[in-house]
Amino acid sequence: MERDWSTEKEVQIIPSLSIPMAELHFRFSRSGGPGGQNVNKVNTKVTLLFEPANSASLTLQQKECIFNRLANRINQAGQLQIQASEYRTQQGNRNAAIDRFATLLRGALHTPKKRKKTVVSKKAKERRIKLKKTRSLLKRSRGRVAGEE
Repeated sequence: MERDWSTEKEVQIIPSLSIPMAELHFRFSRSGGPGGQNVNKVNTKVTLLFEPANSASLTLQQKECIFNRLANRINQAGQLQIQASEYRTQQGNRNAAIDRFATLLRGALHTPKKRKKTVVSKKAKERRIKLKKTRSLLKRSRGRVAGEE
């Protein structure tokens, strides 16, 4: 179940970054799909718009990271757009869009740990060679006997 964002003043992305709700803009439109008269009358589809370049919450490095990793989701106007229309209520879709936004930014700002190179120990190498030799002997013993044919 999604979190209810109606009372929140900011969206927590990572412990050191939260984006104020004032930086998020919402557009509402009619949603397609099943739902009967509700779909035809009520604007339940939500489009969340966020402009990373104009955000006061993001550092220059974070902005660069977002533009690099989410380039295919940012339009010509420099807006990150996220749509939600899976719920029948506007509030449900609004919450879903904000959750998706937070997850997307969290993923874009995540830097994987640097891999430490490891060295295979001498004992492990010897064990591997010993196993290969025993396997080789086993397979060789399955061969044909010298006097048969």
